[in-house]
Amino acid sequence: MIGKIFGFSGRLLGALWRWLDAVRRTLVNFVILLLLGAVLALILRPGPQVPDSAALLVKPRGVLVEQAAFDDPLSLLRDNRPAEGQIVLADLLEAIAAARDDARISMLVLETDGLQGGGLSKLAELRQALQDFRAAGKPVLVRGERFTQAQYYLGSVADEIHLAPDGFVLLGGLARYVTYFGEALERLGIKVHVFRVGEYKSFSEPFTRRDMSNEDREATRDLLDGLWGVVRSEIAAARKLEMSALERYIADYPAVLAAAEGDAARAALAAGLVDRLSTRDEWRKLLIERVGAADTAADDLRDGDLDGFRQISADAYLAAVRAERPAERERIAVLVAQGAIIDGEQPPGTVGGDTLARLIREVREDDSVKAVVLRIDSPGGSAWASELIRRELELTRQAGKPVVASMSSVAASGGYWIAAGADEIWASPLSLTGSIGVFALFPEFSEPLARVGVAVDGVGTGPLAGAFDLRRPMAPAAAQALQLGIEHGYRRFLQVVAKARQMRVEEVNVVARGRVWTGTAADKLGLVDQLGGLDAAVRAAAARAGIERFDLTWPAAQPSPMRRLLRSLLEAAGLDTAPASRSALARLLGQLEGAAADLLQWHDRDHLYAHCMCEAP
Repeated sequence: MIGKIFGFSGRLLGALWRWLDAVRRTLVNFVILLLLGAVLALILRPGPQVPDSAALLVKPRGVLVEQAAFDDPLSLLRDNRPAEGQIVLADLLEAIAAARDDARISMLVLETDGLQGGGLSKLAELRQALQDFRAAGKPVLVRGERFTQAQYYLGSVADEIHLAPDGFVLLGGLARYVTYFGEALERLGIKVHVFRVGEYKSFSEPFTRRDMSNEDREATRDLLDGLWGVVRSEIAAARKLEMSALERYIADYPAVLAAAEGDAARAALAAGLVDRLSTRDEWRKLLIERVGAADTAADDLRDGDLDGFRQISADAYLAAVRAERPAERERIAVLVAQGAIIDGEQPPGTVGGDTLARLIREVREDDSVKAVVLRIDSPGGSAWASELIRRELELTRQAGKPVVASMSSVAASGGYWIAAGADEIWASPLSLTGSIGVFALFPEFSEPLARVGVAVDGVGTGPLAGAFDLRRPMAPAAAQALQLGIEHGYRRFLQVVAKARQMRVEEVNVVARGRVWTGTAADKLGLVDQLGGLDAAVRAAAARAGIERFDLTWPAAQPSPMRRLLRSLLEAAGLDTAPASRSALARLLGQLEGAAADLLQWHDRDHLYAHCMCEAP
């Protein structure tokens, strides 16, 4: 009897197990079929179609960048907020340039509300692309719920500027205010030893002073006046305004606002800064009148709301024209150096010395690549890593491949050092460059440790043994060694620039000493060869290589497959698409956190840095 019970139980468990196994296999097969179906759908899905007589819709969301940085996907979950959007400048420039000569595109519509900025030179380059579009006989219309200074500078070139009835146009000028920690560090007993050459090399001043030095104040004033002069003159010319009228709007805004009874939108309209005040529905109605109603079966409307007019987004249009374009056998490689220059391997968004050097070697050894353009948007960093990159560019030139440097918003200090490895250097008039100088920072924590009763004692076999221990006072021999190293590094910097620019060292020293220059000033001083944007630099590289037809390739460091998968999942969940909206206090704390993080990632093996505190306004 017991045997029959156990036998029946065994058969029952066996049948249950076979049933569970069948369910498991069915589910696995079902998942595999779903994945295969998704892959086939992506493969067979037709690409975006460009409708006839459509408007190219440009709605940038986030910050203009040269290269999209791949942030840690898990940080999005830790911060519990959307990541700040990134718009790759080159993609927008390519889309607008293609649309300019495309008979299917009749006009360009720019909506600026999502644009968070990104440096004056990038805005100027995008602005020039809009001007070129207009020069082809096609209108540009722009609208904003409100206009920040960056948004308005970009949109001011349009044929028509529309503003929401409750909006405003904010033009306040340019400023640079620095947070100084000198007194706070002194109260804590933390000493920061600074070693530098050049009275204008101001990067270390926030750690040693409580205010701006006279040299930094003078250089900053000249720099901002130069940049602001260009912005004002270009806005006035685009809007056909007298400079005095524009100056009154900027300098006496309370009186301008009072004349309009506090109505900021009406004040902007009266000043000639905008052409019409329009609500969203009025704006859509106008666009339908200009280009026709959308055919949802054919038009690309991926913005989330059906705007009603015949359009194609810049992203979809770029994908379509790239698919239509025949492939060329010869290529020009555009390498992006964006962010601080740091030793070792680094992800996109930071210039890793080893990473960028490896990419340069790879394109040098690629026979299909006929020339190299180095697009620089960096305030510098590690002197060692900067020289490593410059040397690889020099070897590329020696191998017979032309190298052209293209300066974006900032190419200063170490950013200028690596530019010196090119055959020729192009800069925007609004680029920040120069800052030829070297410095070192070394903190000392012996006093605060002593205050809490922590003592450090021991022995060493020489005067420099343990000399760079943060817990101990800095030995005079160590300080002398660092200063001598800084002076040698500065002489080396001067020699590199002198050789590249075919100048005497004494001539370079006059324009060096850590001073920052605009692209226009650098051109007059002989630090750059030509003024122009990325497209001009690419054409110069093609001319040096003797080629007319080519494709651009953009080699870049790639994150790990796991990080790419996590990012894709977050994007699919909508957690990585919208620009962050942060309070003023959150932005302040973020700036302080970012400054601390920057210091922690600096690890030049010789403690020598060619870095500029000159981020673009």
